[in-house]
Order: sequence, then structure tokens, then C-alpha cells
Amino acid sequence: MNNAQKGFTLIELMIVVAIIGILAAIALPAYQNYTKRAAYSEIITNMDAVKGAIAACYNETSAFASCDTSAKLGITIPTGKTTGALNKIEVADTGVMTATPNKFKGILDTETCVLTPKAESGVLTWTYSGGCVTSNYVKG
Repeated sequence: MNNAQKGFTLIELMIVVAIIGILAAIALPAYQNYTKRAAYSEIITNMDAVKGAIAACYNETSAFASCDTSAKLGITIPTGKTTGALNKIEVADTGVMTATPNKFKGILDTETCVLTPKAESGVLTWTYSGGCVTSNYVKG
């Protein structure tokens, strides 16, 4: 009688290695994208704080030109941060915010995020544009 087969054949091992390689090829880019989006959330969170201050200032003054500095908004706007994802946020006299990231966890410093307000009938609506939209960190 034949002895029972013990272990795996070479072809079985090659199939397992190929399956693991395919799974890694799919999972690794998805994980890297997830990591970038998670790191970019720091920038979006900081922009939301400034957005709220601009909205409150605009409701009081009805002019974006009155809402373009930290002193006018009553908050500290990040400028030139060297650690983390966010470098700085700039606010124009039109209410438009531009956030510039640091090179951080795969985020490029060119992937800026622009948040533009539009006032209609006393209601502000906001639209994202720039590198944060094209890189799928936020929806425009």
C-alpha cells in the first residue's frame, strides 16, 4: 500500500503565493489611499473651524472683507505649521479659504484645498475645489 501524501506539492504552494501576491497588489494601494485620506482629515477639520468663524462673521457684518483675518474672526488661523498635515490656511477678502498641506503620510504639499463661499438670500453655501477634490480627499 502507498503511504499517505504528507505536505503540499510545489504547484499548490505556487498557487497560494500567487493568490497572496494578487491580494497584496489590490490591498496595498487601497490602504495607502485610506491613510492619505485619514491624514487629510486634519486639514478639513481645521478648515471647518475657520468656515464656522467666517459664517458667523458674515452673518454679523454681511461682508466677507470684514472676515479675512484672525483678529476679525476671533480665532487663530493656522499659519506655517511644520508638523502634521496642515501647513497654513489663508483667508481672502472674498471669504475664499485656501489650505496648504505639508508633505505628510503621502500627502503632497501641492494638494491644496480651496473652500469658496457663496451667499444667496443670506445663506452661505460652500464649495470645495483644488487638489483635495482631484485627489478624492473631499467631494466638490
